[in-house]
Order: sequence, then C-alpha cells, then structure tokens
Amino acid sequence: MLNFGRARTQQRSGRPMSLGGMDYADPKRKNNFVGKILLAATLTALCIVMLKKSPSFNTPSPFAIHDPRVTHVLVTGGAGYIGSHASLRLLKDSYRVTIVDNLSRGNLGAVKVLQALFPEPGRLQFIYADLGDAKSVNKIFSENAFDAVMHFAAVAYVGESTLHPLKYYHNITSNTLVVLESMAAHGVKTLIYSSTCATYGEPEKMPITEETPQVPINPYGKAKKMAEDIILDFAKNSDMAIMILRYFNVIGSDPEGRLGEAPRPELREHGRISGACFDAARGIIPGLKVKGTDYNTPDGTCIRDYIDVTDLVDAHVKALEKAMPNKVGIYNVGTGKGRSVKEFVEACKKATGVDIKVDYLDRRPGDYAEVYSDPTKINRELNWTAKYTDLQKSLQVAWRWQKSHRNGYGTPLVMSS
Repeated sequence: MLNFGRARTQQRSGRPMSLGGMDYADPKRKNNFVGKILLAATLTALCIVMLKKSPSFNTPSPFAIHDPRVTHVLVTGGAGYIGSHASLRLLKDSYRVTIVDNLSRGNLGAVKVLQALFPEPGRLQFIYADLGDAKSVNKIFSENAFDAVMHFAAVAYVGESTLHPLKYYHNITSNTLVVLESMAAHGVKTLIYSSTCATYGEPEKMPITEETPQVPINPYGKAKKMAEDIILDFAKNSDMAIMILRYFNVIGSDPEGRLGEAPRPELREHGRISGACFDAARGIIPGLKVKGTDYNTPDGTCIRDYIDVTDLVDAHVKALEKAMPNKVGIYNVGTGKGRSVKEFVEACKKATGVDIKVDYLDRRPGDYAEVYSDPTKINRELNWTAKYTDLQKSLQVAWRWQKSHRNGYGTPLVMSS
C-alpha cells in the first residue's frame, strides 16, 4: 500500500493537476520559463547599453552634419562626363561631395576612380537615385546636410531631343523642379545650374552675350530655358544664391588621365563630335559623318565654341565661390572663338594621327549655323578666363584617355602617348 501511494504521488508531480476539466501548469515549470524571459530581457538591455556607450554608435555620418570648416556640395549627375570632372575638382579643393546619379548616362567606373583617389571618410559618397522620384530626392536631402547643389544631371543631345522631346522636358525641366522643391524644403541656399547655349537658338548677331534673346529651336534648348525660368521665378521670392552657367561645346578630359568621356554605345549617333572623331580613329565606326555643309558660314559647316572641360569646371568652382544670397548670376562659359566643324575634324586628325574618313550628309534637325560666346561678363565678374584654348591639344589629351580606355571605364590599357 505504501509503495502504491508513493508511485501515485510521483506520477502526479510530473503532470498538470486537473480540476473540474481544467489543467494547471506546475508552478516550478512556470517560474523556470519566466526566469528565462527575464534573463533574455536583461541581456538585451545590457547589449543596448554597451552599444550606446560605443563611440561609433552615436556618431552621425559626416555627410549628415553641417561643418563650418568644409562645404558639402551635392553634385547631381556626378557620374557623367562633366559632373565627374567637376566632382574631381571639388574634391581636390577639399570640398565634401555627394554624387547622386541614376547611371542612365553616367558611369559607375568614374565614381570608382574618384573613390580610389579620395578614400578618406567624409570626403565622397555616391547615392544611386533618380531625380524624377521626388520621395527619394526628399529623403536624400533629409539625411544629408548640403550647403550647395551643382545640378548637372540631364540628357543632353540635340538630335535625340528632336526624336524624344517628352523625355527631355521630363528629365530636364521636371527634375529641376524636384531638386528646387527639396532645396527649399531643407534650407539649401546655393544652386549652380548647368545650362546651355542652346537656349539662345540661332541668334542674329554674334558673339552671344548674356543679353542675347533666348529663342531655342530644339527641345533640349527649350527644356533648359524652361528650367532656367523656373529657377528665376523661384529666386524672386527667396534669398537663394543662384548661378546659371550657359556653356558651349565641351571637349577634352582630365589632363592627368584619370577621367574621360565614355558615352553609351547606343547613343554614339547622338553624341559629341569629339566622340565620333575618336570612334572613327579607333575603327569603331567606318568614318565620321558631318551633317550639314550648306550653312551660311565660310566653309559651309557649323561653327561652334569649343570649351575644354577643365576650364568649364573651373568656371563652376568660381561661380560657387562667388555666389551671394539674394543674387542671381547668369554667365556664358566659352572661349569667345568659333571653330567650324571642318576645322575641328582637321584638328582631330592631327591629334589622333589618323586620316579619318569623312562623309558629308544633310543637316541634322534642330541644329543652328553659328554659335560662339562673348565671355566678357564672366571674365570681369568671376575672374574666369579659358586657359585650354588650343583645340588640337585638348583633343590630344582626350585621345590619350580614349586609347587607354577602349572599353570606357572597363579595364584600362597601358597609357600610350
């Protein structure tokens, strides 16, 4: 009897007690479970305390705080040809740089070159984003402490704009509005806007001054002028410092061979004449196509003002340095000297050492006969003068980069002279 009773007592202690159809857990088991929860909570709290005491836990990104010792510049389109060269110059001059680019026209390889040159924390960051996405742009501004914006991001081919005008109005005009709205919302007061001589159209008088009437004749020029108008209207009721730079035909590349121009292969037919010349010299295309030989110019081909990219970014930096609250500066950025397309082709032949085959075709839609600048105003007010004005030398510098980067920003070849 005693043994039977002990067996029942041991059996009951190992299972829930039942009363009126309800089970009650063993109090010892319940206490053990609660103890485990308390231990886990204590350990979690301890980890949080330790993390908070860590120096890196509470340290914000240097890009997120205003530092009076350094100017933080947002460079839109900073992975592109001109934007990457501008970023290089800003970084060399000890600015803090954030590049925003959707890489539709830019090159991640250019960003990697800059990151390798300036690896120090707080110098350069790259953000992949589309300026057409207003929420993304606003988030970028809310998470970063920008002092100024250099707005380069834009599609920029005259011929393409005549084929896809809506793309140009959206990408240039609408996206500029998005940038302005975020600048206003987050108190960013300085804008350097990348505009174009295409806003002038085909003026009756040469050279072009800042007072020349703006009558653009293609969607690219029209979209840029609309963006300018939006900026100027906004400036009337704000204390922003605004600089609008209308520049002419850009050529050349970094004299030290770190950066160059690497357009998308599918856009070659719309690209700059320098790119077409180099493609012909490298045998990528059978020859150079010159569109239009019946213009009212000395040799029948278009006349343009070719500005070296190194001079162009120097103008942007000087504009940034001179920008003043409640003021708008508008400047032409050019050499003041026009060169015909035929002259350009001959210079390219000499620069490359290749007797490039040239085919003369009908005019390209939306082109104009003669455009060159009067740089008097920018010389006087910003103390800027074009220094790299030897067309053949600028092309030689660009050609060196092209020869050593046959795959663009892919694996570079050994540099050759």
